[in-house]
Amino acid sequence: MTKPSDDRTEDGTHRGGFGEFAGESTGLIDRSFREQIVMVGVQFPGASEDQVGANLDELAQLVDTAGADPVDRVVQKREAPDPATYVGKGKATEIQETSDDVDADTVVFDDELSPAQQFNLEKILKRTALDRTAVILDIFAQNATTLEGKAQVELAQLKYRLPRLRGRGDQLSQQGGGIGTRGPGETQLEVDRRRIQRRLAKLEKDLTSLRRTRKNKRKSRRRSRFHTVAIVGYTNAGKSTLLNRLTGAKVVVEDRLFATLDATTRRLQLPGGETVLVTDTVGFIQKLPTGLVEAFKSTLEEVAEADLLLHVADGAAPDPESQIHAVRSVLREIGAGDVPELLAFNKCDQADEVGFDHLLHRYEGSLAFSARTGDGLDHLLSSIADRLRSLTSVVDLRIPWTRGDVVAAVHREGEVLLEQHEEDGTRIQARLDEVSQELLSEFIDGNISERTR
Repeated sequence: MTKPSDDRTEDGTHRGGFGEFAGESTGLIDRSFREQIVMVGVQFPGASEDQVGANLDELAQLVDTAGADPVDRVVQKREAPDPATYVGKGKATEIQETSDDVDADTVVFDDELSPAQQFNLEKILKRTALDRTAVILDIFAQNATTLEGKAQVELAQLKYRLPRLRGRGDQLSQQGGGIGTRGPGETQLEVDRRRIQRRLAKLEKDLTSLRRTRKNKRKSRRRSRFHTVAIVGYTNAGKSTLLNRLTGAKVVVEDRLFATLDATTRRLQLPGGETVLVTDTVGFIQKLPTGLVEAFKSTLEEVAEADLLLHVADGAAPDPESQIHAVRSVLREIGAGDVPELLAFNKCDQADEVGFDHLLHRYEGSLAFSARTGDGLDHLLSSIADRLRSLTSVVDLRIPWTRGDVVAAVHREGEVLLEQHEEDGTRIQARLDEVSQELLSEFIDGNISERTR
């Protein structure tokens, strides 16, 4: 256990720096001191200068969201990462000189560093070396609000930091504050590996219990027979703004990355009268840390088990196509690659018409809307309804007069298109999914139309 330094207040928080709010999921940042950051990107074969530049632009956004100021950037061309320092000793020395010139506190690499690379770099740079993963974890630590969200972030943090314990000594005290020190797991870095392992075991046990609760809730929703729509997309694409406008939810909306971590589900009535359940989910990003995907498994299961994915893309982004690719890559990783998808480009009020026309032509079946102004939402809702209807079949049912309970079940299970009272009972034409058809199979007279996707 390291001894508290002089920059700590009586309650154990830090004076200045990001560490002042460590352990509090307030998202607040002490603006009186912002770390100065030098960013480093490496261009490997197959990557263009524009791609590397775009990645560093996004890293700058991440750094700013975490509460620091990017003051310089360094780009290197390499055939492969250096096993010891990722960039090579000579380049590391050059980065150290650049950091000295701009008086930088920390160097952040756009790619993930191994524990050995991070340790070696810090010896050369004479300052903290972090990677994109550490920055993203730090932002998640600021934004987690629920018990489950905090546990998920802490689990990912500890799994990331555990292999970095060996040989780090006092550097793990985290008493200097800054990116990578925030969140419920920061004090665990001051204890030995055994205690951290015990903490990991407890977190995994707690999350297993929370996953069981979430799973039961999903089962309950499935029994209601409401279709489920998961809103997915790149971080800051406008998913929460859309959910708020469509359902009147009061999800926090901020113009910052990863403002939403906790899944929120609300009911939505479509133009045809059908009720669906719409879930807002955590945003995705390029190079999303594997540990975060695993830690947020229970939350992301909402996506994999949805009937339809509403993929919200930022049509005004510099490169929306790369963001779409990144989102679909994560969807495949979590087992949601085969879930039907409706691609919708947000922010049509902020982008030029030619650019939007190109995107709509490039992605057949996509549409454009603005969550901020409401333009295009009627078309969006009707498209959602059409896609969900395509997952069902229209069937003819004949129900005896004595089975009023079955008539009520048909109304509850699907969309009634026609209801006629005849001599031997009630004839109903309804749109039902496969599960409902199975439940009501003895009353089905025949399919009117085949199920299509």
